[in-house]
Amino acid sequence: MTRGTILAVDDEPDILIALEDLFEDDYRVLTTPKPAEALRILRSEPDIAVILSDQRMPGMTGDALLAEARAFHEAQAILLTGYADISAVIAALNRGGIIGYVAKPWDAALLRATVRNAFDRHALGRDLATERALLLGLLEHSGDAISFKDPQGRFVRLNARKAERLGHDLPACLGRTEADLLGEDVSEAAEADAAALASGEPSEILVADGPARAERWSQVVRVPIRDAAGGLSHLATIERDVTEQRMLETRLRQSDKMQALGTLAGGIAHDFNNLLTAILGSLELAAPKVQDQPRVKRLIENAAGAAHRGANLTKRLLSFSRADDLSARITDVNALVEGMDALFGRSLGGLVSVTTRLSPEAPAVLVDPDQLELAILNLCINARDAMPEGGRIEIATASVRVEADPEIAAGEFLRLSVTDGGSGIPPEILARVCEPFFTTKGVGQGTGLGLAMVFGLAQTAGGRLTIDSEVGRGTRVELLLPAAGEAPAASEDGEAAAPEAPRPARILVVDDDAEVRHVTASFLVDFGYAASEAADASTAVAMLEAGGFELVVADLAMPGMTGADLAETVRRRWPALPVLILTGHAEAMQIPPDVPVLDKPFRSAELAARVSALLGPAA
Repeated sequence: MTRGTILAVDDEPDILIALEDLFEDDYRVLTTPKPAEALRILRSEPDIAVILSDQRMPGMTGDALLAEARAFHEAQAILLTGYADISAVIAALNRGGIIGYVAKPWDAALLRATVRNAFDRHALGRDLATERALLLGLLEHSGDAISFKDPQGRFVRLNARKAERLGHDLPACLGRTEADLLGEDVSEAAEADAAALASGEPSEILVADGPARAERWSQVVRVPIRDAAGGLSHLATIERDVTEQRMLETRLRQSDKMQALGTLAGGIAHDFNNLLTAILGSLELAAPKVQDQPRVKRLIENAAGAAHRGANLTKRLLSFSRADDLSARITDVNALVEGMDALFGRSLGGLVSVTTRLSPEAPAVLVDPDQLELAILNLCINARDAMPEGGRIEIATASVRVEADPEIAAGEFLRLSVTDGGSGIPPEILARVCEPFFTTKGVGQGTGLGLAMVFGLAQTAGGRLTIDSEVGRGTRVELLLPAAGEAPAASEDGEAAAPEAPRPARILVVDDDAEVRHVTASFLVDFGYAASEAADASTAVAMLEAGGFELVVADLAMPGMTGADLAETVRRRWPALPVLILTGHAEAMQIPPDVPVLDKPFRSAELAARVSALLGPAA
């Protein structure tokens, strides 16, 4: 491997020594405890490929340092932080262009992999720049608009693409200026031509043409040409359409930001689900003890309801970053919309109102209800943004019959529509609104994934998304989803039934979170099992060696040996002993497909059902 150069910036000398020891075998490592000195090093070392910077440092924070470095250096940036400072990470994403962040104390393998990825990205960027320079040598044979002007701005030579942009044929353009041919103000282009001739050096700028948010971008290169005596005789201009390249760069930036934020969301969800498991479990254990105290019972029910809403919010947070397949099931869309009242109030603000017109004949559909809820919320947020002065959003459902449609199969469909009276969408933008990462919102205000996600949901379900909009009159977004028969009848409390008569068994509960471990063990004891507790996997293995256990219930994310590692150890040493994994974020690490998993937070009846199934009937 070619040795690259990395720069480590941290105000703690011990950290710098540790970083140097970690990377000196593979890279040339430069270190400094001072952000200002780091900037000087970057200016003198153009070959630095990766910057590793601490966040909290005297004089300048890491995100500010990386933002300043980004203005003049192409090194990839990684933020190191010992604090759960989400705002700093987001600031570093937006201002400093970081490709990721690593928390202290770091995992050495993870940090090496992150730096390796950054180094590869830097090398790829340089390779792409070289390819671009080589392609510029082929401009004469490309479709770029190429022209040569005299010092007075008159065309002396140009190709067909340039003449086409000027709206004339080639002979009509010769000897005339751009202003003569276009008949409009071209002062900016004339000033740029004059500046290039005055400097005698090539220049390169980006020029946008067309309506806002649907521009066509051109990269314009101006090259002054000298005659044999050294005087400036002509100016060459090369105009390349780089609209697609700009779109790809925007998508790459959005993808990097979504990846980093998705990782952050997963970590938050894991911790939050642990807290909710302890809260909900404790409330469920306390409820039977206050049956004769209605006031206390009502307070417990209110707290449990709030905690369940928190669990739903966490689920929505994970829906942005999860990589698993959609969990489609038969869904009553009318009931789903009616249940979103509180979510609309929190998400849309007070300037808009949401009304519903839900047909009782609307059929149930086979979709992931969480994704459908997120799709409806995205459509309502878009409608709100189209009405900055306020207004009314209508959500309607109906049953429709589709026959002889070339796009979707014939049959019964649910029609779900979201209508607003906002500013509407211009035709040139309407044609692109479902493209991933396309957004008309300002920088940092939208991901461009909302309508793309809705479109994907409709396609996956075998339906269709249509958008009808008129500038100044509003927008109607319509989803057609195939009917799936009757919606399933829900039980009154929504809980799984607990086993009627669990057989006696000794169960080992393994979890590094004491509160969650206590709640899980208390549930099992209430079911009639004998529960023992272990705070980590190593202790659990020692207890298993003593024998006597018939089931292991283990958390997934634990320091040292994870729940998945423990399951593998148990399978190897005690193949007949079943293991149930509990997790607040199943995508955090790989779990063998044949190991049963129960998501946090869980109800006692859900745990009872899974434990009973794993233990099987009494001998």
